[in-house]
Amino acid sequence: MQIITDPFQKELKEHGNYQFPLLICRERLSKYESGSFLWHWHPEIELTLIESGEMSYHFSDRSFHLRCGDVLFGNANALHAGEMFQSLDCAYISITFDPKLIYGYDKSLIFQKYVEPLISDVSLSGIHFDGSLPWHRELALLVRDIIRLYDERPDLYEMDILSDLQKFWKLLCLHSEAKSPASSGELQNNERIRMILEYIKVHYASKIYLEDIASYIGLCKSECCRLFKRCMKISLFEFLLEYRIEKSLTFLADPGLNITEIAEKSGFNDSNYYSKSFRKIKGCSPSLYRKRLSGIEIPGRPCANAIYGKR
Repeated sequence: MQIITDPFQKELKEHGNYQFPLLICRERLSKYESGSFLWHWHPEIELTLIESGEMSYHFSDRSFHLRCGDVLFGNANALHAGEMFQSLDCAYISITFDPKLIYGYDKSLIFQKYVEPLISDVSLSGIHFDGSLPWHRELALLVRDIIRLYDERPDLYEMDILSDLQKFWKLLCLHSEAKSPASSGELQNNERIRMILEYIKVHYASKIYLEDIASYIGLCKSECCRLFKRCMKISLFEFLLEYRIEKSLTFLADPGLNITEIAEKSGFNDSNYYSKSFRKIKGCSPSLYRKRLSGIEIPGRPCANAIYGKR
């Protein structure tokens, strides 16, 4: 399983509905191929509560190590990805909601004073609440109460959830430092990163030239590489290699394809290079990974990352 996105890496799943745009999901990283969910974004705000295990959670400008009981705030439109920490599974609850639940309608006073400054702050991609401050614990209680209300759905539960969200946002406003609005350059760089991800998603199975990506986003080759490394904390080449390996996992589940065919479908001209790259990233060969997927045990040949890989 993987998150389904459009060519711009926007998640396609509906988060609630028009009448009540809020969704709560219980997830495990082991449900995802390689024990990680890939880069994506959505216009909704996301709150993540770790129930068990640990997770490495990445935004384009920072990463967090989340432990059991921690809460993470993910801002609207922020690119994010997550993976197991030390290849161990992690169970978590995700709350996604349209910020309109906080401010009501466009250009309202609540929107202008308390919501827009936060959701438009490109430096505020995510906030980690680890319980180290008293207000973190108060915030975590609100998150747990929202989950309880959603599960039990007592009379007037929607209004109680809205009340908790308002209290959550008030805490956020009280304790978050006001930032200057994003500059046009910051906004343009964020859009360029999305364009690079879009290009890779569309063209990963073909030969990709750096000149084509650079031209697509309107930068020279060297600046394109510097921008990607600065924002994503990984080189463009390494990201493309990992992306192709991740895409190949779906093909490995198809017994009708051999390794050479899988390598070609994943953007590798050389099956030997594919196997070598796969082993480096996943810790085992593609063939062994395929056997593990089929439930075939290989005595004496452990493959710790075969199903739940780590970087």
